Amino acid sequence: MMAPMSEEATTPVREEPAASPRLAILLAAAMFVLVVDTSLMNVSIAAVVKDLGTTVSGVQSAIALEALVSAAFILIGSKVADLIGRKKAYVLGLLGYATGALAMTLAQGLTAVIIFWAIIGGLGASLLLPSMQSLIHGNFEGTAQRKAYALVGASAAIAAAVGPLLGGFITTYLSWRVGFALEVVIIGIVLLNIKLVRDVPYTGERGIDPVGAVLSVLGMGGIVLGILVWQEGGEAVGALLLIGAIALAGLVWWLVRRKREGKTALIDAGLFASKMFRLGISGQMVQQISLGGLMIALPIYLQMVLEYNAMQAGLSIAPLSLSMFAVAVLAGTRAGRRRPASIIRAGFALLVAGLVVLIPIVPRASSGWWLLVPLLIAGCGLGLLVSQLNNYTLSPIFEERVSEAAGVNSAAGSFGLSFGLAFAGAIMLATLSVAFTNLAKDSTVLSPAEQTQVAQGLDDDAQVMTNTQLQELIVNQPPDVEAEIVRINTDARPIALQVALLIPLLAGLVGLFNSFRMMRLPDPQASSAAEGMAFG
Repeated sequence: MMAPMSEEATTPVREEPAASPRLAILLAAAMFVLVVDTSLMNVSIAAVVKDLGTTVSGVQSAIALEALVSAAFILIGSKVADLIGRKKAYVLGLLGYATGALAMTLAQGLTAVIIFWAIIGGLGASLLLPSMQSLIHGNFEGTAQRKAYALVGASAAIAAAVGPLLGGFITTYLSWRVGFALEVVIIGIVLLNIKLVRDVPYTGERGIDPVGAVLSVLGMGGIVLGILVWQEGGEAVGALLLIGAIALAGLVWWLVRRKREGKTALIDAGLFASKMFRLGISGQMVQQISLGGLMIALPIYLQMVLEYNAMQAGLSIAPLSLSMFAVAVLAGTRAGRRRPASIIRAGFALLVAGLVVLIPIVPRASSGWWLLVPLLIAGCGLGLLVSQLNNYTLSPIFEERVSEAAGVNSAAGSFGLSFGLAFAGAIMLATLSVAFTNLAKDSTVLSPAEQTQVAQGLDDDAQVMTNTQLQELIVNQPPDVEAEIVRINTDARPIALQVALLIPLLAGLVGLFNSFRMMRLPDPQASSAAEGMAFG
């Protein structure tokens, strides 16, 4: 009964003239801003810390929180778009993201960054992605629709590839604030042309699932917030983690129950009946955990250990992003008869190999050139994964459920990214504190009182900082004590960063194990609907 009603309801929309290429360009521009935003923040960590008078861990927490808010609310954002209209949700999403970017342009402290960029901007992203998918599907037809999806997907891939370079250039030669101001300008241009967008009416059930929505937010939010609170030395870490775990378990139970009772649910539990979908979702999540861990550890290493500026850091990270982009394009067009599962397995194998090479290099590297080969290897692995995972995950899903499945896929990826950012950063600071304290206690230069003072200082405020920053803090110490503390800092930071890189390595190993399970399943059939949703 529902399929004929749906076709009848959408017929008037399809009779309207096809949308213009100009609309596709505007949608692609919005996606470019969405993706490049985090890259700009990553390569600007040192400049943001200096200008706002904050800490590396504070900025890292804001980056992780922004990804978390997007992940926790993206499923809810999809339902909100259904209820209020996809065009209206898209406009609200753009306004939320513009608010975050404007706040970064004007911010004088970390609080504004967390409230406006991480939270409001993250909420904007959670509305943008699902509504953008629906608007492309409803505003374009046939070849034009495929071209629109391809253009928006390409803009996301290009933003990921050139983001570190673009962010590094703007931050070094202008200001990191200019980069966010340009984001506001681009979003403003998109909003001024919003009349080109036709709304896409929702013809499905209009019921809501408030219990499922709350459980999803508590589940993902509790776990990542628990990690961030632990990183900042706060209390109730165990309670937050427990709330997150219980909420996720409760969400699974609730969705299964709603499915059995035939009632409206946040997401259809029947999606997970496909083993291919489950393996694809888990692969997507661990891939993003690896990427998140790398994208927080590498900029900190380059800017706080090698004392690179944003441009130098962007150039050093570029081999990872550019090789990922190039291989994704090549693998997507020249996969031939190779099994998707075998390409995914090769991707995780290369990612793991790159990290295995990278970790022992960290304490020995004197410049970013040392990172070139391992980052190229890891980038090639990530490129193979990007080329296959989305379509592999969504291919077993019926076309009428692809949009919902893509939302789950996006939520899993965003949660993985936020978890990788938070956990790698927290582990890095925890290891730094232990290493600094142990090295101080083993020092033959520091007196017992000085050793205790150093240990207590680290307990209160463990931070990754450059030797230059540290020397400014201990300028009144005797020369031998100052030199010893700088030596300890020099020795402790690589250990902390090596341990942080174990997070993406472990995630890559889980993905590699997962890929062998994929090999035992039949190959997925190519899905044009799935390819259309791939950029999400």
